Amino acid sequence: MGRSRSLEYPKTPINKVNRYNVRETYDLEAIHSIINESTYVNVSFNTPDPSNPFPVTLPMLGVAASFEHPSSSLGEPLDIYVHGYVSARMMNLSRPTTTTTTTAAAEGAEHVEQHEGLPVTISATKVDGLVLSLTPYTHDINYRSATLYGYATLVTNPSEKLWAMEAVTNSVVSDRWRHTRVPPVAAEMSSTSILKVRIVGGSGKIRVGGPRDEKKDADQAELLDSIWTGVIPVYEHFADPVPHRTNRITNVPDHVARYARDTRERNERYAREVIEDTSQD
Repeated sequence: MGRSRSLEYPKTPINKVNRYNVRETYDLEAIHSIINESTYVNVSFNTPDPSNPFPVTLPMLGVAASFEHPSSSLGEPLDIYVHGYVSARMMNLSRPTTTTTTTAAAEGAEHVEQHEGLPVTISATKVDGLVLSLTPYTHDINYRSATLYGYATLVTNPSEKLWAMEAVTNSVVSDRWRHTRVPPVAAEMSSTSILKVRIVGGSGKIRVGGPRDEKKDADQAELLDSIWTGVIPVYEHFADPVPHRTNRITNVPDHVARYARDTRERNERYAREVIEDTSQD
């Protein structure tokens, strides 16, 4: 049997990558993995305040997941859940509204869609290396970036809200939720808001490999003999957990120590392995 093809976000004028197409990806698993491996995501939106013409971008805790299909893999369609305080500006803007979008269709016609919620852009970036080449012009970085577009609404279903709070908590440290005082008390539930972002499109860009100098420079022996080239690996270093002064537990719990160790090793391993990747050369 042949290998099944991975799912991709359709290319549209909104999500199409226009530069360095060799780095583009629309693969759901690749994009969702970047989101879930990032410590936080950036959520951008516009406000209706005429005195503020600038988009707002907020760093938030978020996770790609599906309440309707909790066993879905990262390679399947997912929503993004983000956590916030109940009175926050973004939470208030996400209360029931309908957004109308118009896109070009075949033969000059227009396609009109209506979406419930606040239009938002969610992005995340992981830097994996500093790429040092023969000239400043060809210096680069190894990185993974993902951008998703969707419509944010408040989660009002109590079961979904509690499920999403657990998912977001476990996105910080795997398996953390069940090792804490749960479930949350009523005051905590009422003061916490969860936004569910229905994704309508996305794309990613990934740079791997080493320096890529132009032939006119790479052919000059005097440059090769006098300029160091290579990659400085960059990765988030999750250090050994440090107990708080009020902590009474003698040993660091296994789920905490394991998460810090495994994440640190995974980040370093990836940053070093992609230096040798020649797929984009």
